[in-house]
Amino acid sequence: MRYADLINLSYRTVISHKLRSMLTALGLIIGIASVIVLTSIGRGIHTFVLAEFTQFGTNLVAVFPGKTTTLGISGATISTVRPLSLADSLSLSKLDNIIAALPLVQGNARIEAGKKQRRTTVLGVGGAVPEVWKIKVARGRFLPEDEQSNPRAFAVLGYKLAVELYADTNPIGKRLRIGSDRFRVLGVMEKKGQMLGFDMDDTIYIPTAKALDLFDREGVMEIDLLYKSNTSVKSIESAIKRLLQRRHGREDFTLITQDQMLKTMDSILNILTLAVAALGSISLLVGSVGILTIMTIAVSERISEIGLLRAVGAEQGMIFKLFLAEAIMLSFMGGTIGVLIGIVIVQLINFMLPTLPVQMAWLYIIAAFAVSLLIGITAGVIPAMKAARLHPLDALRTE
Repeated sequence: MRYADLINLSYRTVISHKLRSMLTALGLIIGIASVIVLTSIGRGIHTFVLAEFTQFGTNLVAVFPGKTTTLGISGATISTVRPLSLADSLSLSKLDNIIAALPLVQGNARIEAGKKQRRTTVLGVGGAVPEVWKIKVARGRFLPEDEQSNPRAFAVLGYKLAVELYADTNPIGKRLRIGSDRFRVLGVMEKKGQMLGFDMDDTIYIPTAKALDLFDREGVMEIDLLYKSNTSVKSIESAIKRLLQRRHGREDFTLITQDQMLKTMDSILNILTLAVAALGSISLLVGSVGILTIMTIAVSERISEIGLLRAVGAEQGMIFKLFLAEAIMLSFMGGTIGVLIGIVIVQLINFMLPTLPVQMAWLYIIAAFAVSLLIGITAGVIPAMKAARLHPLDALRTE
């Protein structure tokens, strides 16, 4: 029998039992659709989180007070040793290949502007924020560069905060109160959105020295360093360590590079995507059991047909190929329909829930489809071998 005839006969057999074939393939359809939907959500979250981490640029090194071996976030390291100071930041900014240094203090305070007041996040920063964090000023200007050595009561508003405090009026030059101190508004930042749940638009920027006084702190929470893109991060780390060890007498600080954060987050998110793919694959396992069961039943129902085929000269190998082809045909149909349904569901999620990040994980889609074919081969081998071993006369007598 030619392979074209074998495929045609298998196709006709599958089509002639539509309900049975559909129920057999249903497990694979649900399994593959589940894998596609879950991995698309996982891949979307993966891309979203990495994009959030890289929106401030990639040539960054953060210096935290205290020696630790774990990655943290801004302000998460509580130090009992010598804190990082504005003088440390100034010294670091003079290192070779360092473009800018940004000392950071973060806190929460009450803001008063006329009759309006509210609490919001206060960031004590230097004048290099637009360059280091890749944030542009929409109106006015940012804090002057010399505000660390000669701090004045200047403030720059996040976009959302400016709208809530001043509505449609121009806030530039207006006075507001932060805590018990009065500040003059120099500018308004452009829309930036959220960064890992932190609303960058609902913030106010003041000089770091003013923030240290406002929150009664001895040192800054971190120092962000922007270095030249053509410079090795290892050489930057070495230079930072040498300078701070010389100033502090020992290594009582922690360096975290953007590359370290990205690699750590990437590995965690890859495991997350793999985990949700494994959950969806449970349905594929159920589908394989369904194919094995239905094909075994089909052999029992078609014993006389097998006997007739053997009687007219069909060899054992041909009977084996015939039943194996049917199993592969079922898995192929289930896999194809499952892929189409999964893609449609992902597109619907993307349309109906635009805030939920979803992205097609084509590698997992291809892998799921390949697994469906493998399931068809594996689940079809045992029934096909059983059918091929039937003796022609014994098979004919069952009629």
